[in-house]
Amino acid sequence: MRPPKRTARLPLTISRESVERMSRYRSLLARLHAMGFTRVFSGNLGDALGLSGSQVRKDFAAFGARGVKRGGYEIASLLARMSAILGPPGPQQAVIVGCGKIGQALLRSFGARHTGVTIVAGFDSNPQVASPVPDVPVLDVRQLSDYVREHRIEVAILCTPEQAAPELLEQLRRTGVVRGVLNFTPTPLRSDETCCVQNMDIRMELEKLFCLIHFDKQRSATQP
Repeated sequence: MRPPKRTARLPLTISRESVERMSRYRSLLARLHAMGFTRVFSGNLGDALGLSGSQVRKDFAAFGARGVKRGGYEIASLLARMSAILGPPGPQQAVIVGCGKIGQALLRSFGARHTGVTIVAGFDSNPQVASPVPDVPVLDVRQLSDYVREHRIEVAILCTPEQAAPELLEQLRRTGVVRGVLNFTPTPLRSDETCCVQNMDIRMELEKLFCLIHFDKQRSATQP
């Protein structure tokens, strides 16, 4: 009997930020590969993603990828390594909880897509809410737990009123299936060992952007 095939794993020393960058690398590399490119330099990737070439090389070295000084990196090899570690790059299914304005916009953008991230269903407590995408149903939120269990949905997007977010997160955790939540509500939610939460506070991001602009103006004014 053959031993079971081993699955590539990230070294424990790699940070979450590195994993996020690797996801961006893979998306860009996949586009380059589809365009017919076979090799790429770290500096080119860095320029496209707003990173330094040295950061790209450091990230690649962390999972065993080595380039050639005058030839760069082989794109197909990089994609194979990243897929072994990050999972297959094929269609990924998610659901939206809360189909107000933000939820409806996301349904229009990602509903019924055949490649990449696809929103396969929405959930809302308002029976009058209709899906803007004919192929994507909007169901009663009371069906949420049964649906994600039946369809093995690992990612949910929360676009509900903020007071409802904590309880809905706990409901999603209790399914034992959902492993990640993208939170668009103003309420900051916490990750735990069973579920990774990404908080997307648009107001805070805008405030941060204004602060960065003000800081740059102040710095420019003090320079000779």
